[in-house]
Amino acid sequence: MERHFDEELNELKTRLLLMGGRAEAIVHKAIDALKTRDDVLAEEIFADDKAIDGLEIEIDARVIRLLALRQPVGSDLRFVTSALKIVGDLERVGDHAVNIAQSALKLSRERELKPLVDVPRMAVLSTRMLTEALDAFVRNDAAAARRILTEDDEVDALKRHLYDELLAYMIENPSAIARALELILVSRNLERVADLATNVAEEVVFIAEARVVKHHMEERPAP
Repeated sequence: MERHFDEELNELKTRLLLMGGRAEAIVHKAIDALKTRDDVLAEEIFADDKAIDGLEIEIDARVIRLLALRQPVGSDLRFVTSALKIVGDLERVGDHAVNIAQSALKLSRERELKPLVDVPRMAVLSTRMLTEALDAFVRNDAAAARRILTEDDEVDALKRHLYDELLAYMIENPSAIARALELILVSRNLERVADLATNVAEEVVFIAEARVVKHHMEERPAP
């Protein structure tokens, strides 16, 4: 019985990592579609997102079955319940990639506003955070997960810089407003990917240490 339970937990982890890999890949594909103005590539993202949605449904079913039949306790219970939250975060990463693809389709029909510099950098940072969070999850490494919690500041700084730059474009050239707003939307979606990676890192800390670090809970005095 114990061996079968461990196998089920390992399979759950494997499926989560598969979903995480696909979530990372879909964000990169969306940014590639934006940079290359490739409508065919952008259209592929909608099908990719449906595959991620399918994994979410499958993993949710696995978690429910484990909770109902195995009744895990301690760190196993924390792992299984956190898996539900992580899978939801990964599904939302796919949704943000779809939003970026929609912006890419709109912008491909317009004259390029400016060379893309900050947007690809935001994408690299956001997906790297997601990769690191999933690596920490595999290793049950709370220290690595905590380091990820501070990396979100760099993504936020890039978003603010891009917003200020695009705002200046819009003021100087009102005809650029629609294109600039689409790029601002892209940056907001990438910021949300970084936020979701942070959520995954917070769950890793909870699994490993049974500590809640969301909303700065550790800084609050005990009741």
